[in-house]
Amino acid sequence: MVSREEVLEKHRHKHGKIEVIGNVEIETKEQLSVYYTPGVAQVCLAIKDNRESVYDYTLKGRTVAIVTDGTRILGLGKIGPEAGLPVMEGKALLLKKFGGVDAVPICLSTTDEEKIIEIVKSLQPSFGAINIEDIESPKCFRIVDRLKKELEIPVFHDDRSGVGAVTLAALSNALKLAGKKLKDAKIVINGAGAGGTGIVEALAYAGARNIYVFDTSGILYKGRAENMNYMKEKMAELTNQRMEKGSLRSVVKGADVLIGISTKGAFDRDMIKSMADKPIVFALANPEPEIGYDEALEAGAFIVATGRSDKPNQVNNLSAFPGILRGILEARAKAVDDHMITMAARAIAKSVGKGLSREMIMPSLQDSKTIAKLASTVAAEIVEAAKESGLANSAVDSSEVKKRVRESLRRYRRIEKLSSKG
Repeated sequence: MVSREEVLEKHRHKHGKIEVIGNVEIETKEQLSVYYTPGVAQVCLAIKDNRESVYDYTLKGRTVAIVTDGTRILGLGKIGPEAGLPVMEGKALLLKKFGGVDAVPICLSTTDEEKIIEIVKSLQPSFGAINIEDIESPKCFRIVDRLKKELEIPVFHDDRSGVGAVTLAALSNALKLAGKKLKDAKIVINGAGAGGTGIVEALAYAGARNIYVFDTSGILYKGRAENMNYMKEKMAELTNQRMEKGSLRSVVKGADVLIGISTKGAFDRDMIKSMADKPIVFALANPEPEIGYDEALEAGAFIVATGRSDKPNQVNNLSAFPGILRGILEARAKAVDDHMITMAARAIAKSVGKGLSREMIMPSLQDSKTIAKLASTVAAEIVEAAKESGLANSAVDSSEVKKRVRESLRRYRRIEKLSSKG
């Protein structure tokens, strides 16, 4: 484990993890006149005459804004926009390295919902998509849903849809190994924040029919009055069709799947022992899961997944967001819908291939080349899904997308090597 001092020094040495680098040469007077004045005026006028051509002539078509207000950073909570900047930088770095996506961290000094919406709306001329990140629940839902209605560019909420995609991918493979079907499985989810919401939406859209969700006030059901918001009310419509009102311990009896996206220690051995044959346990809380990987196996779990990289079956958004956002940009998508998220999940699940086993239900994230290949696969799938949904504004085909992603990643690796030497 790297020490705190080493981590701080590595960040301090480079003054952060990302930088802006030009992708054209300006060495001569002629080059200067082409890429800046007077030549750039011709590009401005071309865009004035055809606003959509901004995607062809500028960075807009390959660039994402990562927006946060610092109210729910990792598992650290409300630590502020400055303290959240290292996380947003890291997200931008991963998008560039694995998806070939340029991303700009935007950490806002306001937590006011309406101001955030207005600021993001005013940013859209410069970006091809918006990624909302680490904003507290339920405010994040209202912000994202408003922006989806009011922006001309797509809005992706990784804490919600990214979590949904990777969880659906992992669960699809786990159920396959257990000989069970999603539509028949009894699924219990502990956690009704952004991640829990994304999981419910992804599973329900994919065909799950027997889902139960718990928050700090107990099980969700239609008509519950305590500790509700409009998103929990939507989840109550999708889940608990039998209107059960028991505790987590009682409802998990006979369950095929137990998913935690909550807090350390929320699950115990007795819960797992009470589940159905070949129980599947996803303990996704970070950095400490609801129950330890080994402890869950010892209690009889057939398959265990966590969010940790030091155990098998890591369910991590890194499997999804570089490819999803690259695909959104390649398609010039107008929006991101459930079909696109489902197809991303299927692509992730299929990428495990012949390696599928109880210890490998998700593609490995230990090797950068594997992650990059996965991102190109997901990106291609997103483009095709966007076309099927009628949301694509680009005619690019999936094979071309994979080629373009590979080329952008090769270019980045060359820059990365030069940067490390400097």
